[in-house]
Amino acid sequence: MAKVAFFSTQPYDRKFFENSTDKHEIEFFETRLNRKTVNLVQGFDAVCVFVNDHIEEEVLRNLKEQGVGLVALRCAGFNNVDLNAADKHHVRVMRVPAYSPEAVAEHALALIMTLARKTHKAYNRVRDGNFSLVKLNGFMVHGKTIGLIGTGKIGQAFSRIMLGMGAKVVAYDKFPADNMKQMGVEYMELDDVFKNSDI
Repeated sequence: MAKVAFFSTQPYDRKFFENSTDKHEIEFFETRLNRKTVNLVQGFDAVCVFVNDHIEEEVLRNLKEQGVGLVALRCAGFNNVDLNAADKHHVRVMRVPAYSPEAVAEHALALIMTLARKTHKAYNRVRDGNFSLVKLNGFMVHGKTIGLIGTGKIGQAFSRIMLGMGAKVVAYDKFPADNMKQMGVEYMELDDVFKNSDI
């Protein structure tokens, strides 16, 4: 059974990870992992970190000296980890290469709909017993032109949602995707995306 120290934890991390495994012993720390807190890893086999933990050479050297052989990131990005130092000190680094692009795309949709339909303002009014529609006129997304910068997995999931709502999607990406063009997405230069987009 491996001992894993989780850093930068929030209540939702505990809720999810406490019930996810019986193969590892997990201890949660709210603090970030950095050169001042690296002494907390004594007796652990691995650490699980997030985007604001600083995994620089001094931290990696200390991790290795204390017997930690793995840094597992709970994120896709790894710019907070000195990969050359990890290699030098023989500490393995793992990350989540892509979490649900659909979840991110749906969140972007939720933000657009909040602005388009002013649901945040309407909610506050109704909660206070005010049912007036004054200044709550929104707009329809259907028929609008949505500008998209980046057509990776998230951009593709978002495009499917917007096209399904009857919007037109224009996009910029250094590497246009053929499947996006087949879906009806029109690629253009970045300045043109800004000029032609309603959203």
